[in-house]
Amino acid sequence: MATHFIADLHLQGDDDVNAHRLAAYLAGPARAADALYVLGDLFDVWIGDDGSLPRHRATVAAFAELTAAGVPAAFMRGNRDFAVGAAFAEATGLRILDDPTVVDLHGTPTLLTHGDGLCTDDHAHQAFRAKYTDPAWRARMLRIPLWLRRLIAVRARRRSAAGKARKAARIMDVNADAMVEAMRRHGVARLIHGHTHRPASHHVDLDGEAGARHVIADWRADQAEVMTVDARGVHRHSLLDAEHARRPADATG
Repeated sequence: MATHFIADLHLQGDDDVNAHRLAAYLAGPARAADALYVLGDLFDVWIGDDGSLPRHRATVAAFAELTAAGVPAAFMRGNRDFAVGAAFAEATGLRILDDPTVVDLHGTPTLLTHGDGLCTDDHAHQAFRAKYTDPAWRARMLRIPLWLRRLIAVRARRRSAAGKARKAARIMDVNADAMVEAMRRHGVARLIHGHTHRPASHHVDLDGEAGARHVIADWRADQAEVMTVDARGVHRHSLLDAEHARRPADATG
């Protein structure tokens, strides 16, 4: 048995190609997991359960079927879907996790986080993060009329895209000192996160002790990956391999 992790799917609706890939994964390989963790930015934008649940009915149903089948699953809010609330949790059966959270993975304490809190060189994002992680701020935003929230979300996405275009790539990556400090503070030698869209595994020096940081892959048109952790370590699995295997052979070949 292995624990599964996904993050940064940025689903825009049930017609999204990655929504179909996710549904197939939840109905297939995920059923063999001892648990599934979704570490943020599952959705490209979430304007509140009242406005966004209807746009993602098939995805919500796929998670509900997974949890009804007995697979424990948890969701951690990201910077894109920070407004996910109780109605989403009830509809899917997903448990909402604090960011960060320490879990024991097959005998190894592991720090889980969406990851944007470690990108401390991006001062503009940290200012936004201070707002969206404040429950009182989220509550005020969700009292805004739905039509206005939709408009705010569209404008926020445009500003975010423009801001990223002006930022140096290193600013949007994890700050090494912030990462080490977080791992020391929580007493762990292993960290798993998403957000940066830079899937890789890194060695971390914790005052002479060997540590590790594992970055979950974001999903794209040409990339859909699940990270698994078992007693042997951390592994990556491409869902596209299985997708290609299901396709019929080329009639000409």
